[in-house]
Amino acid sequence: MDRTPRLPYRVLLVEEHKIVSEGLRALLEKAGIQVVGEAFDARSASELTRTQKPEVVVLDVTDPDIAIALVRAIRAVSPDTRTLLLTLFAAGPLVIEALQSGVQGYVLKTQNAEDLVRAIDEVGQGAVYISPIVAGNLVDVALGKGKAREETLTPRERQVLKLVAEGQSTREIAEELRISFKTAEYHRHRIMRRLGIHETAGLVRYAIRRGVIQA
Repeated sequence: MDRTPRLPYRVLLVEEHKIVSEGLRALLEKAGIQVVGEAFDARSASELTRTQKPEVVVLDVTDPDIAIALVRAIRAVSPDTRTLLLTLFAAGPLVIEALQSGVQGYVLKTQNAEDLVRAIDEVGQGAVYISPIVAGNLVDVALGKGKAREETLTPRERQVLKLVAEGQSTREIAEELRISFKTAEYHRHRIMRRLGIHETAGLVRYAIRRGVIQA
């Protein structure tokens, strides 16, 4: 495939923090990329994607679960728009889930600005860009050398796992973490799926073995 740069692209930024979004916008526009909008939450991201039809959406969302859900929402309103995650999460299983959701670019925040521009260019041309570090983690997963499964949990999921193992109900967890009951329930089911454990007693045993709680 031809890799001749085809800038500018029409790009939408999805960033939770305005000051960071402004920095990203300045960086991309300096590289010749046209930023058609900035979204700060899922609703505005979906709406701007629907109205602006950007070629690439760059998502810098802290919670990978929310990011993956947003990727699916973006694809639903604009199937031709391609998505790129800018993230700190490099664990192989999380990357696989992101790619399965439709992500075409995966860039770590520890990379250089030039890497992000290159990733946007490749994604915009129809290729898939994966950070070299992330690609190495994917190889490790394929060879059975991936990190322990609990390391693929997000910080929030590790919090929920600990509270479940301590015997708290889903409603109590929601109150403790100040999240909705539905969100707490979602995290609980997701933890079970990621760890391959299908009942609460199994989660408790797992947490004890891993030292999450004391027996």
